[in-house]
Amino acid sequence: MEYQSYPNYKRSSIDWLHEIPEHWDETVISALFEDNKHKNKGNVEQNLLSLSYGRIIKKDINTEEGLLPASFETYQIVNSDHIVLRLTDLQNDQRSLRVGHVCEKGIITSAYTGLKKKSFRISSARYFYYLLHAYDLMKVFYGMGAGVRQSLGFDELKKIRLLLPNDEEQEHIVQFLDHETTRIDALIEKKQRLIELLKEKRQVVITQAVTKGLDPNVPMKDSGVEWLGEVPAHWSIAKLRWLASLQGGVAKGKVISEKDAVTLPYLRVANVQDGYVDLTEVKKIEVLKSESKRYLLRASDVLMNEGGDNDKLGRGTVWAGEIEPCIHQNHVFAIRTEHRLLPEFLALYTRSHSAKAHFFLRSKQSTNLASISASNIMETSIPVPPLDEQHTILMYVDETITRLNLLETKTTKSIELLKKHRSALITAAVTGQIDVRNIA
Repeated sequence: MEYQSYPNYKRSSIDWLHEIPEHWDETVISALFEDNKHKNKGNVEQNLLSLSYGRIIKKDINTEEGLLPASFETYQIVNSDHIVLRLTDLQNDQRSLRVGHVCEKGIITSAYTGLKKKSFRISSARYFYYLLHAYDLMKVFYGMGAGVRQSLGFDELKKIRLLLPNDEEQEHIVQFLDHETTRIDALIEKKQRLIELLKEKRQVVITQAVTKGLDPNVPMKDSGVEWLGEVPAHWSIAKLRWLASLQGGVAKGKVISEKDAVTLPYLRVANVQDGYVDLTEVKKIEVLKSESKRYLLRASDVLMNEGGDNDKLGRGTVWAGEIEPCIHQNHVFAIRTEHRLLPEFLALYTRSHSAKAHFFLRSKQSTNLASISASNIMETSIPVPPLDEQHTILMYVDETITRLNLLETKTTKSIELLKKHRSALITAAVTGQIDVRNIA
């Protein structure tokens, strides 16, 4: 859609803006807002709110997750139409969205700055939320603030200059942006759901191929393994320990003298990703020269994670030998298969629902983390098709996953474009780059 500009513009006194509509005024935050200092004394308010990436969200005040105070008396009470800004740690975090618009009464941490309107010149606090959100998108706040973590308090914030259209125009801009951002957000949500469906489809394709094969008419038999179910009748079922050997990795923390040491690159859990080895950051470690050979990786080793969250648990991928020599830490197992089992097939199987079920049931669970022992890894039951069928399955899955990945990449790029369009539209509307007064 083509948007019209205003007929006449004038020079703005605001550093980060060039021109604004001729009939717009300018003011400062302190002329329209005051610092909200309404504390929750006596814990009278229990509706806990939080600012999460530019959105005010509700939280369970009784949750045990996250860092919450023993008392919420120091929190500030906010009402509908308050604007909340998180202007701490500006130096270290330049990605977060820091401005939120409150739509219901509740409490929020006093570490945030709460703006409470005090002037009749504010027809719509939501217009000023959109304006400050645009300032946030333009990274206006990052040149301000003080202290080690570069924080910005109300005393400095109140001096920031704001644009001031008339009441009617504020309402036009808000109506336009509410409509357009709702429409864009719905499109983004739809595309994000598509990405989730593609991930689910990828998991189904892998699981179906490595446990049921590619021929839907082939005779089946009971595998004898609960989470495997039936498998093709001509496949065998074997424990991984019958088909492969496991090599443990090096543990960190040993003190080694320089004369006995050799420094080698080593792979960690973070390097073993879903279907590939991430070599963006490969760290190095000192090991004893006499022990270095026992940790060396070989091309075609299947790297499997000992722990992490449940998605990383047991996840395997084939090491292609991109770095030589290279070793692995003790939280990454190196599995060497024998001739009956292709390493690529084993790595693919570790990504299936069936393997994940085994890893989860045999793992030790703690808060947000899990781990599985080498012996439990080697107890994994593996369906073993004939070698030629393993090759065929790998080719089919590779082609299918490639198509799904391309669609996911395309969808992800379209989401990024929608987000950029959303940001640009907000900035253009609240700074008068486009005239939305006559848009229905």
